[in-house]
Amino acid sequence: MPGPQIPEAPARPNVLLIMCDQFRGDCLGFAGHPDVKTPFLDSLAAQGTFFDRAYSACPTCVPARATLFTGQTPGHHGRVGYEDGISWNFPHMMPQEFRDAGYQTACVGKLHVHPPRLACGFETLRLHDGYLGCYQGGDIPHWMHQDVHDDYLRFLRAEIGPDAYIDSTGPECNSWICHPWIFEERLHPTNWVADETIRFLETRDRTRPFFAMASFVRPHPPLDAPQSYLDRYIGRDLREPACGDWDDTEATERDGMMPASVHGCRDAEMRHEALAGYYAAITHIDHQVGRLISALKRDGSFNDTIIVFLSDHGEMLFDHSLWRKLLPYEGAAHIPLFIRMGTHIARTVPHRSESVVELMDVMPTLLDLCGIDLPAKVDGTSLAREVLDGAPIDRAYVHGEHAFTEEQSHHYIVTPRDKYIWFSQTGVERYFDLADDPREEHDLIADPARRERVDEMRFWLVRELEGREEGFVRDGELVVGRPVVTVLSHPAI
Repeated sequence: MPGPQIPEAPARPNVLLIMCDQFRGDCLGFAGHPDVKTPFLDSLAAQGTFFDRAYSACPTCVPARATLFTGQTPGHHGRVGYEDGISWNFPHMMPQEFRDAGYQTACVGKLHVHPPRLACGFETLRLHDGYLGCYQGGDIPHWMHQDVHDDYLRFLRAEIGPDAYIDSTGPECNSWICHPWIFEERLHPTNWVADETIRFLETRDRTRPFFAMASFVRPHPPLDAPQSYLDRYIGRDLREPACGDWDDTEATERDGMMPASVHGCRDAEMRHEALAGYYAAITHIDHQVGRLISALKRDGSFNDTIIVFLSDHGEMLFDHSLWRKLLPYEGAAHIPLFIRMGTHIARTVPHRSESVVELMDVMPTLLDLCGIDLPAKVDGTSLAREVLDGAPIDRAYVHGEHAFTEEQSHHYIVTPRDKYIWFSQTGVERYFDLADDPREEHDLIADPARRERVDEMRFWLVRELEGREEGFVRDGELVVGRPVVTVLSHPAI
């Protein structure tokens, strides 16, 4: 008797979207970082298109992921700041578009949507969102509690016992305190994401192409990489954080003993430990990405797959005496982004792009590369021609924003060579020449030679904000001190 038929490989390319949380745009060896080691990610970046000027327009987890999934600007999808517990009722999301086009879709790791376990078009969900205070209390429905909906937590307790928890190592989810992972390395959530993604790849439906999202929680704190990774950095001299002529070091002296303070840490030894812990988390992720590459190569699908690597936002990492994300500066807003085309899909010339791009561009790019029609009302631009032919996109700037506290609420305009920032509650403005000052150490807002350029970029921002419900613009001028709104009541969709 003849043996079983082997299904033909799907004609359309697979997509593996590798996402990290709070991964800075400069923290790759390929990006030129002097300390952090990322050999597997570097090898992928060297084979694809690396976008040197990639940004997160609203640099915290929820709004950034909304931008990624909808292909819209924050002002259009309505999430212009961080707020948990708001339903994701967007009419179109990237995983839905792939599913509806016949792809098998899966997400492993962090999704961070509401309500938890909302599928968003994913047919397979293996979730771990990190520590989410919103889903820890006793005043929410039982099914929403993280004890119930988090697959990794269930796995950890099956391995360790019922008392194991996400924060068992000690450091909490936004602090600069570093402590190595206390359980076996194989039980770390970074390993778990790789394990579960490989399991999906091994057991997938071979009659369909796949769209898989491997979404790592790290290097977002807690800074709890396994000891072997921490040892690579803890005893080394590491590059000092960026220091500018505009830094508020007095705020660090005032607040720098609070582990989650946005104003950083005033203890030099603990700052060094945090840097080492952050870099250790990145190298740990890199090695797990190496396992994903090996899994694709083992089953022969590596060169039938588009591999994308990105982050939702960065981390200030004590640059300018600041910690955490949200801010318009390079540490928080600049993200890594590269796209590697499998050689069976297209023969491309690896290169670095200086086009200024944003998370909203990922959805139209991947749909374009996979031959899937774009839904209506998408703001992003397809980067397919840049990836395939090296043709830069026609875009002068990206507009970014984040509503939060009086000190931190801001808007920014960034181009391939410079950046203008306006803090909406205080009226403070900053201007940086990124071409000559990539670490933003010199604020040139008061430089008479830059006045014309600042006026031009301020005009662009006015144009972006005209008609917004917050009332940021009146008679063609920016208005300071308008009420802070994190979710627009009438997003312009």
